[in-house]
Amino acid sequence: MKELNNIKIEVAEKKHIRYIDDINDAIELASKQRGTGIARRTFDYLSGKITEGKAIIALNGEKFAGFCYIEAWQEKGFVANSGLIVVEEYRGMGLAKEIKRKAFELSRKRYPKSKIFGLTTGLAVMKINHELGYRPVTFSELTVDDQFWNGCKGCINYDILQRTERTKCLCTGMLYDPVWEQPNYKNGNGIRKRSLLESIKKLKILRGKKNRNKLSFTKEIKEWYYALLTI
Repeated sequence: MKELNNIKIEVAEKKHIRYIDDINDAIELASKQRGTGIARRTFDYLSGKITEGKAIIALNGEKFAGFCYIEAWQEKGFVANSGLIVVEEYRGMGLAKEIKRKAFELSRKRYPKSKIFGLTTGLAVMKINHELGYRPVTFSELTVDDQFWNGCKGCINYDILQRTERTKCLCTGMLYDPVWEQPNYKNGNGIRKRSLLESIKKLKILRGKKNRNKLSFTKEIKEWYYALLTI
């Protein structure tokens, strides 16, 4: 039985370049299994990330188990944690979460003032991102760097992104902004921005009060509730 504590998760080095074909094979297989687009990366691209110390790799002994890399965009104003992949036989043990956490820590260390973002179609990745402090956002809040979006050309859903002029696709955009961690941070309305979970808890409290009949899913409450999903 495979266990998480037997898997080494570390910043990738030049010696790990030999795993690039395994990484891309895992990405391609996951794309077919999900029926969604996951762009295959070139050998040179992934080799560059590994050589620069901008990738996280997970190994069970000498066997490849998972991978993720980081990239800076728009004069380092944005950082993406991309290419998260876990080999099928190592799924379900929390490995993706630990790889993502390592990539997040690496991003914060190398780019402490940058916004960290990602695109994903996977519910599990969305959950991990949320636990790390990401929030779902519209594509307009992500980088405008054409080089980043050109990386989507290898995705089977790229035509959707083109037709919508990069405003939406099957992926969900998620963002972490380090300023949110500042104790006195307030949004543009002068109100501290709540997380999605905080807002849902507040809604549940309102529903549980004695005046539930007045608040119970009126049109306004419904609209407010669904709006939370885009915070």
